[in-house]
Amino acid sequence: MIYCLGHNIISPLGEGSEQNYQAVVAGRSGLKLYTDRFADVEPFCASIFAEPQDFVDLCVRTAQTAIAEAGIDATAKDVVFILSTTKGDNLDLITPAKAIAKHFGNMNSPIVVSNACTSGVCAQITAKRLIESGLYRHAVVIGCDIQTRFIVSGFQSFKALSDEPCKPFSEDRRGLNLGEAAAAIVWSAEPHDGWVLEAGSIHNDANHISGPSRIGEGLYRCLRDVLQGVEREDIKLLGVHGTATLYNDAMEKIAIERAGLQDVPISALKPYFGHTMGAAGVLETIMCMQLLQHGIFIKMLSGFGGVNAAIRLRCE
Repeated sequence: MIYCLGHNIISPLGEGSEQNYQAVVAGRSGLKLYTDRFADVEPFCASIFAEPQDFVDLCVRTAQTAIAEAGIDATAKDVVFILSTTKGDNLDLITPAKAIAKHFGNMNSPIVVSNACTSGVCAQITAKRLIESGLYRHAVVIGCDIQTRFIVSGFQSFKALSDEPCKPFSEDRRGLNLGEAAAAIVWSAEPHDGWVLEAGSIHNDANHISGPSRIGEGLYRCLRDVLQGVEREDIKLLGVHGTATLYNDAMEKIAIERAGLQDVPISALKPYFGHTMGAAGVLETIMCMQLLQHGIFIKMLSGFGGVNAAIRLRCE
């Protein structure tokens, strides 16, 4: 197991994990309709920063706060930077990761995890494996994506976007909303009071390039793995992907029921932040930590290409 030493979120709802938590508790959403954000793009509803952001700067800013809270020396040889993103900067994923690590004076080769919407959870599982193997003592996991014309028009081509705030698992849901954010968690081998990442699992059901398994096979297998050794009644919160798209919501429901978790309260945060892509798994993990002060929660994500991932965290 690995221990959370610090975390941070920067989103249109605020700077800092606490600001974002308070915004959600107050019912504030970053979603609004954009009619002229990008040229030749139909109106879309999203949570986007008021001013255009630089990808590397955004990652650095959120990591700085998390590292300061953790109190680690980011230049040390036993620290690794892991970047979770689905697009990165101009489609070049490794260059911004190197720039981020270099900013902090870290000479280790950074790791980029780009596995569709599961990237943020997969990045945390990667941190767990690297730390538990003894290769590193600390891992700075950063999730970030910035929306562009390329991304928005791509989702519109799938007819997947809603022009109003998304409604996960609702009968009248109309699709997803995109979002921008940067979030960071410092995971460590050092025992620390607070949240512990106990288990993680990744499965690919290879169903379709953009359509999830209708029976939720890959996600069910992830849930089955992270539930080993834990009673269902001990799970206090289930952080779902909750995109508000027809097939994803239906698939998640089936996987949840197959895993016997249908009575567990769920956290579906995209009506507040939109789908922040590479940041989603990191941001939503932090939010679940904030929402549930003690107990056990599971965070699960699914994405294009049949990828699925889940993690289990505990705080006594």
